[in-house]
Amino acid sequence: MFTKVTASKSVKADSGGESGDDSGDDSGDSGNQSGTQTLVRPKAEAKEPSFYKVILLNDDFTPMDFVVHVLQKFFLKTMDDANKIMMQVHMQGSGVAGTFTHEIAETKVYVVNDYARKSKHPLKCVMEKE
Repeated sequence: MFTKVTASKSVKADSGGESGDDSGDDSGDSGNQSGTQTLVRPKAEAKEPSFYKVILLNDDFTPMDFVVHVLQKFFLKTMDDANKIMMQVHMQGSGVAGTFTHEIAETKVYVVNDYARKSKHPLKCVMEKE
């Protein structure tokens, strides 16, 4: 897809009389009498954004039911999915809560960490590029 851009060219008018040159030829214009040019600029194509994994990290103090609560509250997980991710965090040390664009992942990490801190739990949430 192309976008048309029109640019007008300024033509200097001859004030007449003094120079004696009645040719009316604009020295910089070679054949384009209308004074208008059409430029074609290719339309920028949108590229797919980078995605980031939001990961919950295991610790020895955060209760398992709090992790399930966080997964349901901030990541809209079902009870079964939240329990599976919580067990992955518990057994393997970390679990992926979801995959998002950069801004959304950053926001999720911030709100989870803030909520855990305000709830007096050391649960940590991080993001990494997929």
